[in-house]
Amino acid sequence: MSGKPGVRAGRRGLRLWEDSTFGAGRAYFLGMAQRITLGHSPDPDDAFMFYGLARELIPTGGLQFEHILQDIQTLNQRATKGELDITAISIHAYAYVSGQYALLPSGASMGDGYGPMLVAKKALSRADLARTRIAVPGTMTSAFLALQLWLQLPADKINFVVVPFDKIFQAVHSGQAGAGLIIHEGQLTWKKEGLTVCQDLGVWWQGENDGLPLPLGGNVIHKRFPAATRSVIARILTDSIQFGLDHRAEAVAHALRYARDMGRDLADQFVGMYVNHWTLDYGEKGRAAIKRFLGQAHERGLIPCAPELDFVA
Repeated sequence: MSGKPGVRAGRRGLRLWEDSTFGAGRAYFLGMAQRITLGHSPDPDDAFMFYGLARELIPTGGLQFEHILQDIQTLNQRATKGELDITAISIHAYAYVSGQYALLPSGASMGDGYGPMLVAKKALSRADLARTRIAVPGTMTSAFLALQLWLQLPADKINFVVVPFDKIFQAVHSGQAGAGLIIHEGQLTWKKEGLTVCQDLGVWWQGENDGLPLPLGGNVIHKRFPAATRSVIARILTDSIQFGLDHRAEAVAHALRYARDMGRDLADQFVGMYVNHWTLDYGEKGRAAIKRFLGQAHERGLIPCAPELDFVA
């Protein structure tokens, strides 16, 4: 076998071995669990990221990945129970699951000069928003943690209502909330809704934190896998991201089925915002951004701990 991982069924179960692509001669016992659950959001950026994997266009050494598409708040909650082998999570949620999951080196969503936005029917100041009911996409999202940092208020001092991320515009229009905290494609489609941006939290964060991007999401793998196995799987997922970037037109076409209210050009723009060099590898700057984000949150009593960043090597 040249440059491709493989699997071998033996009396002790399924073995994944590597050749020169992953490191010559090393074998990893995986038990009989050949199918690996992979949770991610039904959004264009995640669809783009996992295009190569979903369409079986990259080698996986015989490993089969079961794609489970759910909104990020649901994935965050499932991660607290350790239900999925690999999952996308909010960086905020990592503070609650770091004991069970390790961060994969690829798969990051970073707000590099942009990020979750507070929108309303008219311009509202920070003081106004501190008194306004805000529709938020989930309390474990990074957007909600950034909101707490920006308002300088803990969750119990904020007037908010949790709404599915794709219903936040509706909540503002109906009067259910006076403002909405939008994520995903809402960051590009808010103008069509006739709303006003009161604050872009990514812009605010970067301006206050030495140009660091706002860390929003990442991929994690359960620690029930041996460390060496995590490394092999991490390489496969990175290969999928690279494959999408190398075959951008095809990957965007695949992602369009998940592009709510977006045509091809807008979907391509959105993908470019959240699948880029940060996604291939956090790098020192990306890791520093996570440490600062969670560190500030812990200092202000917004999360129970500032976890050590446990990255798959």
